[in-house]
Amino acid sequence: MSGFSTSDPRPAIAGALARAVREVDARAESRPDIRLERPREAVHGDWASNVAMVLARQLGRPPRQLAEEIARRIDLAGTGASSVEVAGPGFLNFRLAADSITQALAGIVADNEAYGRSAAAAGEPVIVEWVSANPTGPLHLGHGRQAALGDAICELLAATGWAVHREFYYNDTGKQMDLLARSVHARRCQLLGLPAGVPEGGYRGEYVLELAREYEATTADPIDDGDTTERLDALRRFVVELLRREQDVDLKDFQVRFDTYYLESSLFTDGLVASTVEALEATGHVFRQDGAVWLRTTAFGDDKDRVMLRSDGTTTYFLSDVAYHVTKWQRGFRRAINVQGADHHGTTTRVRAGLLALGHPQDFPEWVLHQMVRLERGGREVKLSKRAGGYTTLRELFEMVGVDVARYFFLMRRPEAHLVFDLEAALDQSEKNPVYKVQYAHARMCSIFAKAGDEVTAVALAPGHADLSLLSHPAELDLAKALAEFPDLIARAAEARAPHLLCEYLEQTAGTVNSWYHEGNPSRNPELAVLVPDPALRAARLVLARAARVVLGNGLRMLNVSAPVRMERRLEDTVEPVTGGGPDESSGS
Repeated sequence: MSGFSTSDPRPAIAGALARAVREVDARAESRPDIRLERPREAVHGDWASNVAMVLARQLGRPPRQLAEEIARRIDLAGTGASSVEVAGPGFLNFRLAADSITQALAGIVADNEAYGRSAAAAGEPVIVEWVSANPTGPLHLGHGRQAALGDAICELLAATGWAVHREFYYNDTGKQMDLLARSVHARRCQLLGLPAGVPEGGYRGEYVLELAREYEATTADPIDDGDTTERLDALRRFVVELLRREQDVDLKDFQVRFDTYYLESSLFTDGLVASTVEALEATGHVFRQDGAVWLRTTAFGDDKDRVMLRSDGTTTYFLSDVAYHVTKWQRGFRRAINVQGADHHGTTTRVRAGLLALGHPQDFPEWVLHQMVRLERGGREVKLSKRAGGYTTLRELFEMVGVDVARYFFLMRRPEAHLVFDLEAALDQSEKNPVYKVQYAHARMCSIFAKAGDEVTAVALAPGHADLSLLSHPAELDLAKALAEFPDLIARAAEARAPHLLCEYLEQTAGTVNSWYHEGNPSRNPELAVLVPDPALRAARLVLARAARVVLGNGLRMLNVSAPVRMERRLEDTVEPVTGGGPDESSGS
């Protein structure tokens, strides 16, 4: 692949910087790693290093004086940088030469849909478990945020070379399942005119009545006083199956897929809970108290010891969770990521303690916890659903605003931040809506090739044809810089499990694309348009436009958001068509 693999100037700049540091002071042989980062403001250059300030403390020298001496000794030949400046207390700021900025564009176009992807993880397996909703009702907005988040994390991991396994864990046993069965049973009794009340803490949404009707239509079991364990078990299996099916359909329509669906009940039927208890007892950290079986989790960082088996012999969720994670390890996954709501924060320490007791490493599993979602319109909370009983379902939301918008809005804030889902902003189809802003920018790049035609496009994009040194306008160079950052951004977003970083990048890059596009509007600046009469300049600008299209399209697809080639841009009461075309429109690349 090209991109940073062939055009990243940082290794060359860092090498020149390291040589200069050694010339200044031989003691700097034990220097820290030289890191180059983007300055917060573009006016300060393209790359910056704080190595002089770090070394100043070690060498006992004034940092700015040291930085100035290092700067004088840096040989920039062959680095792609045109200058180095000392700023502030001792930053070294590097500016790239124009040809160094634009040379990445040919690689972007050549790599096409592979641009931004790498084999960094070398195919190491990782299991990502997310959503994992109890099958007790329709999916809500918190599940929706988690569905989008986990799916995007999987896409980012796959883009950086991980062999990703996607799993949904169904908690299909325990108290909540019993409450659901008893709630549906009560509704069935009411349908038949029999006196019955929903149990305390039970489920009361309209969907419970729907489940009762479904069961009544398919079962031959009469209702006498037969709230028996056997009949409730049959009812529970029936409603769990229906709700699982509904959740699966909702997730599929939300563009989320899984490789496996793991049932908590199978941990018991397959003897995995029992074998986990035996393994824990062998550690010497199990004790009995008040008729219950406990694990001494305080020995592994927990704030108190935890019950594994209650005095009546039933298991706790804690034990099931430990057993479930043991299966992940047994299936060959040495890296595991759980994406869960922040309400699971209390379970992470105890589950980790149980796994540590069994000898698993400290970082197994890794948790990504997200805050819940509040749906608002005009600053006031909105609850759309009567069916779910007090909350808005995921399906109601994405059928209203669209799957692309719902996914993007769920992803554009960091997971640990509370998310206010602004319904008005989501329904806005102008560029004020961030996902439309990015999609319109992609469609605009496509429209350029529709106007250019297949023949002109093929010539311009032929390898080695375009003279990219002709791209010298500040808007062109700003865009080229932004596009070259994409692989590094993907690597950082994957490492941090942070899809919001990709959203931020796409919105900023879309803004840069739009600025360049409007700067070259033939009615404003015909000499800056892409399709100028000069064939050499036209070819160079077509490469830039294709590179922008590649990056925006690849970024959207990594979020599992569509990259349309044709859109209608809505501005107040007008509709402006933004269309695209060209030889490879089917892929949107």
